[in-house]
Amino acid sequence: MMTKVVKFGGSSLASAEQFKKVADIIHAEDSRRYVVPSAPGKRFSEDTKVTDMLYACYDLAAKGKSFDEAFEKIKERYNGIIEGLGLDLDLTDEFNIVKACFIGKAGRDYAASRGEYLNGIVLAKYLGYEFVDAADIIFFKETGEFDAERTQKAVAERLIGIDRAVVPGFYGSMPNDTIKTFSRGGSDITGSIVAAGVGADLYENWTDVSGFLISDPRIVKDPLPINTITYKELRELSYMGAGVLHEDAIFPVRKAGIAINIKNTNAPDDPGTMIVESTSQKPQFTITGIAGKKGFTVVNIEKDMMNSELGFGRRVLEVFEKNGISFEHMPSGIDTMSIVVHQTEFEPKEQEILSGLHRNVHPDSIDIETDLALIAVVGRAMKSARGTAGRIFSALAHAHVNVKMIDQGSSELNIIIGVAEKDFEAAIKSIYEIFVVHQL
Repeated sequence: MMTKVVKFGGSSLASAEQFKKVADIIHAEDSRRYVVPSAPGKRFSEDTKVTDMLYACYDLAAKGKSFDEAFEKIKERYNGIIEGLGLDLDLTDEFNIVKACFIGKAGRDYAASRGEYLNGIVLAKYLGYEFVDAADIIFFKETGEFDAERTQKAVAERLIGIDRAVVPGFYGSMPNDTIKTFSRGGSDITGSIVAAGVGADLYENWTDVSGFLISDPRIVKDPLPINTITYKELRELSYMGAGVLHEDAIFPVRKAGIAINIKNTNAPDDPGTMIVESTSQKPQFTITGIAGKKGFTVVNIEKDMMNSELGFGRRVLEVFEKNGISFEHMPSGIDTMSIVVHQTEFEPKEQEILSGLHRNVHPDSIDIETDLALIAVVGRAMKSARGTAGRIFSALAHAHVNVKMIDQGSSELNIIIGVAEKDFEAAIKSIYEIFVVHQL
């Protein structure tokens, strides 16, 4: 029998009505055997996520302040869902345990994890699935690092013998049995871990959008969805700020050769986006996606004959390393080298870095450009398409956008363009226009 692991985000489980949609989706296919829920998200734009409610509640408790009112509101969220579903379920004992642990200062990780934990109990009851506490099968090392080897063994041993189960996302346990959470959005990671552990055929990640979009909808109006994207392409776009799936969720399933399908809980018939290791499918467009971020500084170093000076690049990067700053990109020419760094990290140590560069490499000149935005144009089809870079320059010139820098990796999967922050939105719109709109 085919096995799918399905993860549902907070917006998919924000209310009883959303729970019903989730149950319909799960019951629609017998293969959806293992379910990973997030904590209840926002029911409307001004609402508060349960995870944020738990953090705020715990902070009051940790400071010795009264948190009864805040805790009651959390209970109301869950009891409202239970009543809306008509469930015969009483969480009083669970609430009492959580409250006692808050008083005992069990930690913010414990507090945040209870959102998924309680939601998992409710969803398991509603589906008629077995509840498996993530703390029993997902483990961290004493250093706080995820213990992949121990976890994979525990997941396989525990879940293979269970036909259908709900495993709450976002958290696991430390060697001393305390709770440890992944970074925010970590339920994506849990879903990936469970999928790899049970050897799933597919990992479905259900959210409130119909897949991964070619560009940011806040910049481009109604951008088209991506039908199929490779892990490498997703990695490039995620790094540049495109967000649907938690970046760390890619690795467990990628290693196991399991595809991910991003789906929309509110439009379950939409195909969504398939994320795969590789594919023979030809993409609809030359590019797969566009993403970008603001807030960069470029340090331009000039020195005659630097290319023949052994160890020049190493000595330059050594200065940044000593100041605790990593570089994003490093385009270079025969007599020039540009180091792209995050502006907020660079500014406090600007003079130390400049002094260090003068001592280490004795440049002819150093020029600094601030308020730079980086845009990544990503696509597996770019490698075989002639004139891609030329079309990008043409689109930007037409939009009166000046290109500050360009950097292309050896894989030809990704072209990075640097523009002034004021031109960021116009640049993305113009690239989308020439590669997507004009190809329709």
